[in-house]
Amino acid sequence: MPSHVILYDLPSKQGTSWSLNPWKTRIILNYKSIPYITQWVEYPDLAPTLSSLGIPPNPSDQNPVRYSSPAITHSNSTHEMDSWAIAHTIEQLHPTPSLHLNDPVNVQVRDLVTSLSNPLRPFIIPKVPAILNPRSASYFLETREVRFGKPLSRVFAEDATERCWEEAGFAATELAKLLKVDASGPFFLGKKVSYADFILVAYFKFLERVDREAYERVVGLDEGFKRVYEACKDWLDMDN
Repeated sequence: MPSHVILYDLPSKQGTSWSLNPWKTRIILNYKSIPYITQWVEYPDLAPTLSSLGIPPNPSDQNPVRYSSPAITHSNSTHEMDSWAIAHTIEQLHPTPSLHLNDPVNVQVRDLVTSLSNPLRPFIIPKVPAILNPRSASYFLETREVRFGKPLSRVFAEDATERCWEEAGFAATELAKLLKVDASGPFFLGKKVSYADFILVAYFKFLERVDREAYERVVGLDEGFKRVYEACKDWLDMDN
């Protein structure tokens, strides 16, 4: 097997990782101590770069974006896109330490983090271009204007309201309850780390990079959020 894998990630202006889904994969690689290198890919270059590897586009009925980050060249030299699929392949190729992917908490947390993040998009998404390099920032502004049906400046001005936080609060409450199921903590499975922890922590890291105020507000919703984030800090250090 090659000595490392290649993680295809979106760079910030600082040349560090920021995006939610690539962080999910990056944390796994760090946790499992798998040697890897990062190949930075700007937004407009995702499709030509990933298609050149022979990776098929996302199914149009599941994702409007044909090519997305993360993608990976695995240690067996195969290529793959989508953080959920990547997690399962890494677990097969590198089974220890385990991500406990068979535990239902992984799907529960995956879906709840989506329910937490979606209402907050009017606050967070308009702030993403500020941390990107110029080509990616322009691409992001243009494509998200199409997706939202209006410029991101209007999304923030018109849609970022306290109602967003009220809606997000329902998912946050359920996530906090799941963290308390095994009181030995700080992880969803008590003292055992699982991919569920990385899904949630990746969202916190994304918020921290894009909108510090929103990050502080979200992790302040429950003391368990800060505990699991702190417990995963060792696997967040390698961000480039």
